[in-house]
Amino acid sequence: MSKITDIAVIGGGASGLAAAIEAKNVMPKARVVILEKLDRVGKKLLATGNGRCNLSNMDMGSHHYHGSVKNVMRIINGTPTAKEFFGSIGVVCSADSKGRIYPRSNSAATVLNALRLRAKELGIIERCGFETNFIESTPDCFRISSEKGEKYPCKRVIVAAGGYAAPQFGTDGSVIRLLRSNGCHTTKICPAVAPLRVRPELLKGLKGVRAKGKVTALSAGRILKEETGEIQFTESSLSGICVFNMAHLISQYDGKLTLRLDLASDMDMEQLVGYLRIIQYQRSSCTLEELLTGLFVRNLAFYLTKRALGKPLTEPISALKEADLRTIAQLIKNLDFEVLGSAPWKEAQVTSGGISGDCVDEQLQLRGAKGIFLCGEILDVDGDCGGYNLQWAWSSGIMAGRCCANSLRGALL
Repeated sequence: MSKITDIAVIGGGASGLAAAIEAKNVMPKARVVILEKLDRVGKKLLATGNGRCNLSNMDMGSHHYHGSVKNVMRIINGTPTAKEFFGSIGVVCSADSKGRIYPRSNSAATVLNALRLRAKELGIIERCGFETNFIESTPDCFRISSEKGEKYPCKRVIVAAGGYAAPQFGTDGSVIRLLRSNGCHTTKICPAVAPLRVRPELLKGLKGVRAKGKVTALSAGRILKEETGEIQFTESSLSGICVFNMAHLISQYDGKLTLRLDLASDMDMEQLVGYLRIIQYQRSSCTLEELLTGLFVRNLAFYLTKRALGKPLTEPISALKEADLRTIAQLIKNLDFEVLGSAPWKEAQVTSGGISGDCVDEQLQLRGAKGIFLCGEILDVDGDCGGYNLQWAWSSGIMAGRCCANSLRGALL
């Protein structure tokens, strides 16, 4: 068995690295070890923001976060901003026109390299290839066991093992299941920041199409959320940031969620009908194929005309009546899709749900298990697309690392 370490961090992702660094900052002489399942730390981090690593956002409003952890903003406001934290380890950050914060290099590798360099400078040990399958509490310490039968004794534990999203990067929810088997309550878990599945036959001919518009999530006719942005159509799902930000609603409204697309959100109904009247006059010698090609790409134009009227596109535009124009306009502004569920975990960026906020105190320490702290995606917190989930990873990791080290330091006094 290994020598008893002071603090073991389970998981070498974003929150785990932040937790280890902060713990070592608080207790420079402490022995801190990161236990990572994969062959190296930070693999999922390299894929964030399409490899650019969207670290945070200038707009840190509470409405961007969802879940049962009630003190999310207290934790975020009580820890350094992303610019401050990364500035302290040599990474220059900047915000784009939408307030999204990136490293100046626009490379996730820059971020991971800086985190690993700082961890190495502090003497933090990386133990890769260690897949945690059991945490045992003894009178003297905790013992963390691996799938291979290895045992790692430690005085304090920080669990930063992630959720279920993107299992190709090692986050398969196994540690959530481990904690649940030991009495931790979990909320309903589903993919978030992910495409939403709809009936494939309703998307026929739209694969690869992109369109700007407003997305409204409804349940039983009640508006739950609205987002404006680029909508992407695939063979079986709706995608794009404005759709991703609706995915967390699945946990509450599974089977009762509708997405309504307004593909002309810059016009009201009468303006759109007026535009269609003008087009009918200008293109009176054309067929229905050309009715909407001045407004949308051809595939989408054909789709909308056919779905609205149910007529062959070879019919003349001149034959349309006022009621037909209003029917088309109504569909353009109210294109409804019943949501069947989220895309698979491998397409999700984050987990909605996790260990309930009731299971941890204000210091992110497990209630009833003194000495075990949780941070990151393993907790029931998920944020909107745009840097919010990584900000939660940094902030919760720093808070867990700080409180964990302080609890150990207090015990040694």
